[in-house]
Amino acid sequence: MSKIKGTHLTMLIILFMIMNSFMPVFAVEDAVLDAAIKDTAGYMYNTVKNPQVGSIGGEWAVIGLARSGYEVPEEYYQKYYATVESYVESLDGKLHDNKYTEYSRLIVSLTSIGKDPSNVGGYNLLIPLGDFNKTTRQGLNGPVWALIALDSGNYNMPENPDAEIQATRDMYLEYILNCQLTDGGWSLLGANSTEISAPDITGMVLQALSKYQYRADVKKATYEALSCMSIKQNDSGGFSSGGTENSENCVQMIVALAELGINIDDERFVKNGNTMLDNLMTFYIGGNGFLHTKSSKNSNQMASEQGLYGLVAAQRLRDGKNSLYRMSDSINISDEISGPVSGSGLPGKAPDIKSMPITAPGRTFDDVTGVNAHKNLPAIEALAARRIINGKTENIFEPDATMTRAEFATIVVNSLGLKAKSNDKFTDVSADDWFSPYVGTANSYGIVNGTSDTTFNPNGTITRQEAAAMVARAAKLCGMNTDIGSVVVRDVLAQFVDYVKTAEWAKPSLAFCFQENILDQSELEIQPNANILRSEVAQMLFNMLELANLL
Repeated sequence: MSKIKGTHLTMLIILFMIMNSFMPVFAVEDAVLDAAIKDTAGYMYNTVKNPQVGSIGGEWAVIGLARSGYEVPEEYYQKYYATVESYVESLDGKLHDNKYTEYSRLIVSLTSIGKDPSNVGGYNLLIPLGDFNKTTRQGLNGPVWALIALDSGNYNMPENPDAEIQATRDMYLEYILNCQLTDGGWSLLGANSTEISAPDITGMVLQALSKYQYRADVKKATYEALSCMSIKQNDSGGFSSGGTENSENCVQMIVALAELGINIDDERFVKNGNTMLDNLMTFYIGGNGFLHTKSSKNSNQMASEQGLYGLVAAQRLRDGKNSLYRMSDSINISDEISGPVSGSGLPGKAPDIKSMPITAPGRTFDDVTGVNAHKNLPAIEALAARRIINGKTENIFEPDATMTRAEFATIVVNSLGLKAKSNDKFTDVSADDWFSPYVGTANSYGIVNGTSDTTFNPNGTITRQEAAAMVARAAKLCGMNTDIGSVVVRDVLAQFVDYVKTAEWAKPSLAFCFQENILDQSELEIQPNANILRSEVAQMLFNMLELANLL
């Protein structure tokens, strides 16, 4: 059965079960939950094909897949681990000065695939969590995720010889309890009587406290938090922030109940016949992940990653398995990579092409991150970390801005690690122009052509079909087979309503890019003559480099 037919069948099963349910208290029936997990895991695997180190398109996707039981090739996790090793080594083991959740997130992810976080490229990622001051420097999130990380693999509290104050689990618990608000919940800013508790933050705190219910003060705080969240839960079974219901609030509270061993249909959390799981499923889009809010037009990657592991947490609770973050039953992957070494390229690549290392880890931009993160964020961050692409300013990327021919030549040359060559062909490209060596290099390798024999038009914008032609030429240099027959070209492009607007010279390249998913086949139109956007270029190059094994 094809993947497309399988997805459609899964969606039909979910629809049938919902429509024919008599709506018991636990309204999401087992078959619906199982089908939704299978469908969302498949979507995640196909969307995050090469997970990077990061809060989106990285660790949470890996955790969701690893804990779901979805059949993922071992090579997927092996390549991810190789990426993590390279990332950690590039930073000499120092992931961040102020955000120690960077260590915690990686620890949880590595534990989920059976890897030892105490030896990643020779670096022990646990040790930083032994520094109380630095772990709590970022506020409540620091100790919360430190406990979740340490408890995910039952790791001992690491001794940090450089710490001004050596941390203990009890110290982190005290910090968290001292941040509890008067209404019983928690907010990101901590204990402030003017603050209102946030369902997602409260859910995360409860996850961290779940293992320590033998302590009277922790048990009391947990009871108060659950009471607070029960009051905040709305009639649809969900939670709102700023007056708007969102899926992430629901996910974190589902995971909290599951970590505490409390049934999803506990009477405290059933409102108007709706459980939190019922509510979460209202954000679900069959075959396309989860929405952030009901008013969202498209699925959201952050919401989808959280939606997947939220469903998995509910399923594991239902089946009596270890909870999401109790990972003694984690999968285990072998050390030997089955397949080409990550970043080694394809056998037929041009000798001058090389994989670009991570030299700016964690590089991101204010206008593409956050809850409503741009859908191309993982690609943008992956290229920025390798200094392949830059922002328009230090902090702004401008994902919806167009791209000039000179800018494209620069980015594609950077992406392939090509050495600069001088331009002596185009009269409108001066040797003093910053882009001159990039234009010369891209042209010499046949990636970009001039607008005439002697002109390049460096400030002209790139259209979608021009970008496809250039990326296809770059792909050929990388060792990919870009030659496809006229029948295949016709069949691939005929699915788009505007294929007749495509220039003849661009059709083979466009067909190649769609066939290899360098361009998204789910789009309804090619829009060949529309200017391509910076975010789209980033995604195309990321997809191509991934296929060429250059990431």
